Amino acid sequence: MKIKICGLNPTRDVQLCIDLKINYLGFVFYEKSPRNLNIRDIEVLSSYKRENSAFVAVTVNPSDAFIKKNLKGNFDFIQLHGTETKERVTEIKNMGFKIIKAIKVKKEINIDEYKKFNNADIILFDTPGMEKSLEFPKNLIAKLPLGEKYALAGSISEDNIAKINKLGVNFFDLSSSLESQLGYKDHLKIKRFVNKINEIKNKKK
Repeated sequence: MKIKICGLNPTRDVQLCIDLKINYLGFVFYEKSPRNLNIRDIEVLSSYKRENSAFVAVTVNPSDAFIKKNLKGNFDFIQLHGTETKERVTEIKNMGFKIIKAIKVKKEINIDEYKKFNNADIILFDTPGMEKSLEFPKNLIAKLPLGEKYALAGSISEDNIAKINKLGVNFFDLSSSLESQLGYKDHLKIKRFVNKINEIKNKKK
């Protein structure tokens, strides 16, 4: 099982997540978000030994200039939440990044959008309201494609992770459910979630 935590603060949260072996650490570049990262904070990230944790820049229709100036050399993945096309995904990959392409799912028909992005490294099935903490439609979870390339976001927590995992999901993207205050990750909640994941893994052995 893989975990991605989004909306992290470079000075406050990163070392904890690396120590807990979180697979993907997401940093938000979206001005409307309470988790929006200050560009100056990017420099802090270079001081960490990433171990096996990949750094992800979460963006919406990023320009070439923004990518080259701020993201190149600092992030392993760029996560795309906008209207990017398959061609745009290829362009950004050619700049030296792996790509997570978000697919916004409201109805079952939306799920098939992922087929247009077979050049993305990871597909993230998300709710339509970016940064609005909406719940992913429960009736559609079982209809998602299976495999380590496919991640799910939307109101995932330690309380429902076991049920979601039973539906075949093995890649979980969390943000607001790990906060006690808007925009601030609760380290105790992160630890409890990781413990729950390890508990589920151990039951399967």
